Amino acid sequence: MKHIEWKGRALILLDQRKLPGEITFVTCKTPQDVAASIRNMVVRGAPAIGITAAYALALSATLNRDFHADCQLLLASRPTAVNLRWAVERMRKHYDENHGTPDAMVTEAIAIHREDIEMNRKMGDFGAALFEKPVTILTHCNAGALATGGYGTALGVIRSLFRQERLKEVFADETRPYLQGARLTAFELAEAGIPHRVITDNSAGYFMAKGEIDAVITGADRIAANGDTANKIGTMMVAVLANHFEIPFYIAAPWSTFDLSLESGIDIPIEERGRNEVAFINGKSIVPDSSPVAHIGFDVTPGRLVSGFITDRGILHPLFQEDTD
Repeated sequence: MKHIEWKGRALILLDQRKLPGEITFVTCKTPQDVAASIRNMVVRGAPAIGITAAYALALSATLNRDFHADCQLLLASRPTAVNLRWAVERMRKHYDENHGTPDAMVTEAIAIHREDIEMNRKMGDFGAALFEKPVTILTHCNAGALATGGYGTALGVIRSLFRQERLKEVFADETRPYLQGARLTAFELAEAGIPHRVITDNSAGYFMAKGEIDAVITGADRIAANGDTANKIGTMMVAVLANHFEIPFYIAAPWSTFDLSLESGIDIPIEERGRNEVAFINGKSIVPDSSPVAHIGFDVTPGRLVSGFITDRGILHPLFQEDTD
């Protein structure tokens, strides 16, 4: 199922807010439409956001709009995922080099999309090679095909393990409050026939203590120079638990997710989202009207808790020593 599709003068996006119960699509005809879809979580996941922004700028050139204003519009849509800025800057450079030619801009956006899928497949095989025996993997949030151009980062490793018959089972954290694990990761795993169980976020430690989890693999939205990593809220707690139980904790992300301009995670901008995503379920309030809500979209896992970074260039171990053997 295509979740990001270019249709000439429009971008078609699978509405991930409606999954798994309903499969509907949003048609974006302007960069404003795309920015709203990113901001409102129609599309989410760092690589997918970057790809979507690239297509938005292809739209901008096609419609002969103020290209640089549209770049700023997209950069403001979500602050934490660095892939968004990476894609916008790549498209901006291409625009300047090609005098804003619409065909050239469309070709570049399609190239970014295709390259992402190829990088994911490479990551999947690099990550699978870390494990010699069949394993049970826990993952947090959704870092699958839906969060990327296709195949997935963390779920890309899981797909490769499954294809190579070295996967026992996947534990998918539900990932409150947006439930990306329960709604999206489980949807992808079920579609692929991969054995899995959805668990509540606060039960990960229980299954680790029982010895049922061999490794943790998550995606990332931004990785600082020292390895500190921003990912969906709750990731840091999983990493701390994995460290306590001496379980390897890996992050799978393309090289575009590394932001070497930041020395540490303290400099990563963290998105705060609206109250209603926490206070309401299915349109019904579960929080007293008088109670404030703090809804932080991401947390930062210290680099010292990361066993290795699975990238499209190979495995980066702590201190970023590259190993592609």
